[in-house]
Amino acid sequence: MTTVDPDYAREAEREARKARTFTRINKADAWFRVLGLSWITPILKAAAGDNPRAQIKDIWLLLGVPLVAIAAFLVIWGALAPRVQTSLGAVPGPAEVWHEAVLLNEDAAAKAAKQAKFETMVAARNEKLIAAGKADQVKAIAYTGAPSYYEQIWTSIKTVFFGFLIGSAIAIPLGILAGLSPYANSAINPLVQIFKPVSPLAWLPIVTMVVSAAVATNDGLFSKSFLISAITVTLCSLWPTLINTALGVASIDKDLVNVSKVLKMNTWTKITKLVLPSALPLIFTGLRLSLGVGWMVLIAAEMLAQNPGLGKFVWDEFQNGSSSSLAKIMVAVFTIGIIGFLLDRVMFALQSLFTFSNNR
Repeated sequence: MTTVDPDYAREAEREARKARTFTRINKADAWFRVLGLSWITPILKAAAGDNPRAQIKDIWLLLGVPLVAIAAFLVIWGALAPRVQTSLGAVPGPAEVWHEAVLLNEDAAAKAAKQAKFETMVAARNEKLIAAGKADQVKAIAYTGAPSYYEQIWTSIKTVFFGFLIGSAIAIPLGILAGLSPYANSAINPLVQIFKPVSPLAWLPIVTMVVSAAVATNDGLFSKSFLISAITVTLCSLWPTLINTALGVASIDKDLVNVSKVLKMNTWTKITKLVLPSALPLIFTGLRLSLGVGWMVLIAAEMLAQNPGLGKFVWDEFQNGSSSSLAKIMVAVFTIGIIGFLLDRVMFALQSLFTFSNNR
């Protein structure tokens, strides 16, 4: 009869727990990379006891170096900004920009409270009319106060996604058609080469005239300014998706194409079961590029179309010319950059969900 060494059993259990921990960390690492948080992985591994020296090197590379670079940028910005004089005074440094960001947040909270108070008053008025038997006099009165900074951000996000979705709905079918048919590719390619380099500033006058002729009002969700901005985004952002979709479809393994012929797949089955799964990585690459282009184009479109988003905010502050205008514009610049990064992360996450790599 043999006995199990208690120390050996405890050690084996510890190793098993450690192995399970590292398995979970490695699985989570894929999502940390998608979210731009890959520096969390070496921290978790170091906490779990995996070669701290190697993990510290990774932490320094993934987290320390970027933080040092950001700190150096802020120091250089803070040192040089006061030396650059404009018609509105010196260029604001990091402290002034942060102060304006705080003020914009406070202003947004005050505007939200004012709107809530207005809506409460309207609701109370309508309740009194109903209680008095005057239900026919009840009105839904819209709040007409100036939008807050956060409402302007939300307007820009809605506009860019509306234009991006329309562009994707046009670009993906055309890209599949161009990838499957050399005749369609030959017909579509010249149009892509001609219209792809066109600036949004060139599209805006045409779009403005067409939308103004077709839409009579500037109220509601699909107002003229909203449609002008969204359609301009569509016209400028659909090309990367179209090109990458056509390339992805045309690059499908010829053996798979031959299999589809042997199985006598109809066109719809071939596209859904063979073409799209094989071309998805390049399609998503095109979608990521298109969304980035659309977000960049949107700001210029909103400036001229006066869609009440971030572009209009920047233009209004430029026109305002107050002592705080430059700082507010710089707040908007950082907001635009951060939102652009987050939009790309969203698309990257969707790409990771719907496509497969060597690790999945």
